[in-house]
Amino acid sequence: MDPHGGHYLNKDAVLSPLGAVRISQLLLGCTIMALVSHSAGYSATYGHFCMFVWCFCFAVTLVVFTLDITRLHTCMPISWDNFTVAFAMLATLMYITASVVYPVYFLDSECSGDSCEVQIYRIAVTVCSSICCFPYGAEVFLTRAKPGAVVGYMATVSGLLKVVQAFVACIIFGALAVDTDYNKYIATQYCVVVFSLCFSVTVIVIVLTVSGRTSSLRFPFDRFVVVYTFLAVILYLSTALVWPIFSFDKKYGTTSRPYYCPRGDCPWDSKLVVAVFTCVNVVLYFIDLVYSQRI
Repeated sequence: MDPHGGHYLNKDAVLSPLGAVRISQLLLGCTIMALVSHSAGYSATYGHFCMFVWCFCFAVTLVVFTLDITRLHTCMPISWDNFTVAFAMLATLMYITASVVYPVYFLDSECSGDSCEVQIYRIAVTVCSSICCFPYGAEVFLTRAKPGAVVGYMATVSGLLKVVQAFVACIIFGALAVDTDYNKYIATQYCVVVFSLCFSVTVIVIVLTVSGRTSSLRFPFDRFVVVYTFLAVILYLSTALVWPIFSFDKKYGTTSRPYYCPRGDCPWDSKLVVAVFTCVNVVLYFIDLVYSQRI
């Protein structure tokens, strides 16, 4: 018992629905890493990305689970509720991505001999990774803002959308790393500046919220977020129009995928990924703006 009459250990961290989903996350994460290390294997950039996702999410979940049980999170200079819901949203997105990337690059339609055993392990990894998306999604559902409840900004729809927007921007940057042709035109360079600017401000908003520093700012944080979201919608709309023109128009690029383009390292594919996810972020920022106005 602590001096105030309470238990040192937080039993609700284990016996509550939230504790149950976190235990599920740890069990599935441990199973995935064991399968990959034993026989499934990983290689190249995509394999290392998937392994990073599984190890990172497992490590942070273990830290969150431990700090919640021991109540040591009260000693940390952060907004705990904002941090946990933001991480759960990020982990959900990362697991979904890894669950798509791993089978695309490591599962073959045919196998023979010893390769069939490896395929079985890789199928098991894919299944476990796909299942693990649900416990993280369940944590977001359990900790999200509910009507009438006082919660942190990251637990609201707007806060969760900020995490998704930043994650989509990371996908865009990953595609830009393969496509180096954007340096040819000022218009495409402008698009990259927009992606970088919006990503930076979104991350700053998340960091300020998670660190609990928004109340110490000398300007109204809520109003700033709404104004920034409006500007982000305008900027992303402009890139959604400019990028396809300077990437797929006959005058500046090619309208169809070149036949000689290697899989996984094709600039045309990267341009298409950027165009698609730019439109995704336009929709996300617009929904964010509408929700912010409504509340």
